[in-house]
Amino acid sequence: MNEDYDLFVIGAGMAGTTAANKCAAQGWRVGIVDALPYGGTCALRGCDPKKILRRGAEVIDAARLMQDKGITQNGVSIDWAALMRHKRGFTDGVPQSMEDELTGNGVMTFHGSARFTGPNQLDINGTEHRAKHFLIATGARPRPLSFPGHEHLIDSTDFLNLDALPHRIVFIGGGFISFEFAHIASRAGVDCVIIDHGDRPLREFDPDLVELLIKRTEQTGIQVQLTTTITRVTRTASGLDLTVDQGGKTFTIGADLVVHGAGRVADLDGLNLDAANIASGPLGVAVAGHLQSTTNPAVYAAGDAADPPGKPLTPVAVFEGKVAASNMLTGSTTTPDYTAVPTTVFTIPELNRVGILEHEARNSGLDIDVRHNDTSGWYSNYRVGETTASAKIIIDKATDRILGAHLLGPGYAELINIFGLAIKLGLTSRQLKSMTATYPSIGADLGSML
Repeated sequence: MNEDYDLFVIGAGMAGTTAANKCAAQGWRVGIVDALPYGGTCALRGCDPKKILRRGAEVIDAARLMQDKGITQNGVSIDWAALMRHKRGFTDGVPQSMEDELTGNGVMTFHGSARFTGPNQLDINGTEHRAKHFLIATGARPRPLSFPGHEHLIDSTDFLNLDALPHRIVFIGGGFISFEFAHIASRAGVDCVIIDHGDRPLREFDPDLVELLIKRTEQTGIQVQLTTTITRVTRTASGLDLTVDQGGKTFTIGADLVVHGAGRVADLDGLNLDAANIASGPLGVAVAGHLQSTTNPAVYAAGDAADPPGKPLTPVAVFEGKVAASNMLTGSTTTPDYTAVPTTVFTIPELNRVGILEHEARNSGLDIDVRHNDTSGWYSNYRVGETTASAKIIIDKATDRILGAHLLGPGYAELINIFGLAIKLGLTSRQLKSMTATYPSIGADLGSML
């Protein structure tokens, strides 16, 4: 039996490391363990490396948009191997940097698989550790698929580590992963297909803007197959064949690579939660609003491994880690504030949302003003040659407060943050329009959007 801890964290991603550092700074004896390199999904296998690769796609797209407008492409192309080296220049140093920060703050770091052996006991590689508190922050993993041949698929982590791209890639699922990766791969010269079993992908975003994005996606050369179900994946001499059903019709799509982008579930396998009386479901550990387990008071959970109201986003994991740590340190029951957290699909151009959707506002009985503008011809988009851009702002007529903002366009991932701040602070559209922005900038479009 190893020494006792005030807190033991399982998972060295953003939620786990945030909580570990915060509690260690208050003098707690803290341990942390992860079977994977320290850094978590975002820094190593998700947001950060994805957006580095996207930069190559942005350059290609920018040159294409300015063709016949003063820019000659002259064979501009992506050197995938070099772009991957650029990505690894960031990701390779993350695990050691994260661990050095933890140990520098007095956190004891461990590497290996953890499993509960009791309500307050954890086994790591055959050694038991006791703690007064535990934080489960193990993140998420790809949702299991059941159709024959699913073992031939790769996941998002594998895609982000490809040393070379094949000629044909099929992306399964109509969410962030499929759309973002297809937009990157297509600009690198890959023939891409997105297959979604539903009739509308990216369902958490404004449907009018999603429709525009689908058209822009198809103009890029990416096929989007909706209401399509995969029934089998078969390896052949030339690659992979996907047997699919679309409206009762069966046909085959050929591919060199198939990428799983059809959702994720909490990564709790192997933790032996039953031994610690920790209730959980597909969405994660069952927690009260203040992130404490509903069945074991010694346990908290945060990030994608928990099942609170927050969306599975890195900033959410960070502030949940902070809140969980504060609640453990003080014995309080503070609930995280999920108000006005923006989210972005980093396609080209990017799709953004903060606040509620139009149909959500109408269904709740609110009297709203919808300010919907086609911004494709506005100066900021004309300047870069983009012909697909739109903004939809939802405003409460009674208070003039902004309830939701939905933006599709280049650079709008920065603009959505201003709308998020306005919603969080309860600003009115008149107050927001009173801002004088530097000109010409994308921020200067905000007043016209309102």
